[in-house]
Amino acid sequence: MSIARQRIVTALRERGQQIRADWVERELPERVDPDKHVGLLTTLRLDPADLTDRSAS
Repeated sequence: MSIARQRIVTALRERGQQIRADWVERELPERVDPDKHVGLLTTLRLDPADLTDRSAS
């Protein structure tokens, strides 16, 4: 399973976290592996289960 970077960016922007969203857009790949980036997602207070795109791996 993977997460589309844009879903992370959208979630951050909805919370008003523009600077973090901009950083994610610059630094993360288009498809984010939730296992590899679990620490970052936790720091951003994002639940991978809420963001996972189950149609793509």
